Amino acid sequence: CISEGKIDFDMLKQELSKNIIENGKEKYQLTWAGKKESIITGNEITTNTLIPEMKKSKNFNDTKNIYIEGDNLEVLKILQESYLNKIKCIYIDPPYNTGSAFEHYDDNIEHSIWLNLMKKRIDIFKKLLSDDGAICIQIDAVEMAYLKVIMDEIFGRNNFINIISVKQYN
Repeated sequence: CISEGKIDFDMLKQELSKNIIENGKEKYQLTWAGKKESIITGNEITTNTLIPEMKKSKNFNDTKNIYIEGDNLEVLKILQESYLNKIKCIYIDPPYNTGSAFEHYDDNIEHSIWLNLMKKRIDIFKKLLSDDGAICIQIDAVEMAYLKVIMDEIFGRNNFINIISVKQYN
């Protein structure tokens, strides 16, 4: 009945009762250390602004395309203001999609860090995507199961289409 160092009173009530204690609708969810904090930091307002990269952008004045370089969480927060429900496709290949990014952490901490990084970004992806939009995430097999649960929790299981597996040969 202790979760993240605190007493989970709903679980305690259930453990002490012979009857099912109804505290709202039960649902399948993934919980990890720092999840609530990641929700708070993901919702924090940014004071940063985007500055066009004129040299890296192609035909900047004539196209609707923008080249953006920066911390992806901060950039996503900025994009929310102008592109809410307007993005048709999001593709992400996270630089933190392999364990090598967290070699100095133990397994449990590593997964919590990874889940916190992804949760904040996927929450914003949902706000950016149009109703007919799609999201594609390139991910390794180790984190794929966790990613699927987070995506189902945020977007709903009925919005899942498919997983494409690619076997790489060295």
